Amino acid sequence: MSEQVEPTRLSDGARERISTELDRVRERRDRLEAEVRGDRGAVSDHADAADAIQRADELASLDERIIELDRLLRTGPLPSNGGDTLPFGTEVTLKFPDGAVIKMQVITVIEEAPVGGDAEALTAGSPLGRALVGRKIGDTVTYTTPQGQNRVELLDLKYPK
Repeated sequence: MSEQVEPTRLSDGARERISTELDRVRERRDRLEAEVRGDRGAVSDHADAADAIQRADELASLDERIIELDRLLRTGPLPSNGGDTLPFGTEVTLKFPDGAVIKMQVITVIEEAPVGGDAEALTAGSPLGRALVGRKIGDTVTYTTPQGQNRVELLDLKYPK
């Protein structure tokens, strides 16, 4: 029997930011769709054709983003699949090699990033977020970034209640 995971609920602030972005993306999509309709039959050279293709590709990307934002508003972030990420709201305090000590809060979607407050955002699926799974206070954690290997010391870990 598999354990059912409750979907993560969005905060009011995240819901507002997502709604605002959704409105902005829909407006951009409507303007771009009008341009794409104007492209039909108006392509006179290779540069015009390349521009038309670029606009059509952007239109498809905007459609995908609209679907993603709409799903986020309806269902919230997708739950993690069984312990492979830290739970939403987990707070970690990390010491970086340069001596900087930073408090971070785990989020599942960037729209949940804390506004103000004393914690930075840490996405659950990021290399650092995934590397912290299963670790305990005092552990040195190594994770890979595009710039190479990084290490942090886990100074504090607080799971959400």
